[in-house]
Amino acid sequence: MAAKVALLFLTFCVAFLATGSADPDLLQDVCVADFASGVKVNGFTCKENITADDFFFAGLAKPGLTNNTFGSLVTAANVQKIPGLNTLGVSMARIDYAPGGLNPPHTHPRATEMVFVLEGQLDVGFITTANVLISKTIKAGEIFTFPKGLVHFQKNNGQVPAAVIAAFGSQLAGTQSIGATLFAAQPPVPDNVLAKAFQVGTKEVQKIKSRFAPKK
Repeated sequence: MAAKVALLFLTFCVAFLATGSADPDLLQDVCVADFASGVKVNGFTCKENITADDFFFAGLAKPGLTNNTFGSLVTAANVQKIPGLNTLGVSMARIDYAPGGLNPPHTHPRATEMVFVLEGQLDVGFITTANVLISKTIKAGEIFTFPKGLVHFQKNNGQVPAAVIAAFGSQLAGTQSIGATLFAAQPPVPDNVLAKAFQVGTKEVQKIKSRFAPKK
């Protein structure tokens, strides 16, 4: 257990040191996010009175529920959950996958991501701007890196659940899931735009949009 904890910590440190922070450098020791402030800045304003709880989060200790359409769940540990991360340029997440579960193709516009496999086995990959797929199968104890801004995915093709801890070089990496971004945007992306982009008919576009529509 101690070795696993040490490796998780090393994973997080490497992600931060190797990629550098995507966020502006801090000008003081800490700047705990003040979510109640009405002032809009790049990040969050600092609150005056801070406690240890501003730097604490227990949400990654237990597996997330994966009984959803994609069979996966991302539990974020970013500045929205840990206000003390404001201006520190780092965050983490836990991703759980049911057998056959998928974390669908998506991007993080503000951060490189590294994943450390806690259990199970995953097929992972990212696509370069030259449309080259870089992919690999990774198992417990192994690490894979997804460069900042590139489309990437993880798929559990095994018969047992899988889980990873992810580290990001930003306090709030941002996530754009490709399918939801294109087919569930509000206001909607025009059908004729998507039909031409994907070389399909508008009926196919409308059918896909209906699958991404919120369940009533």
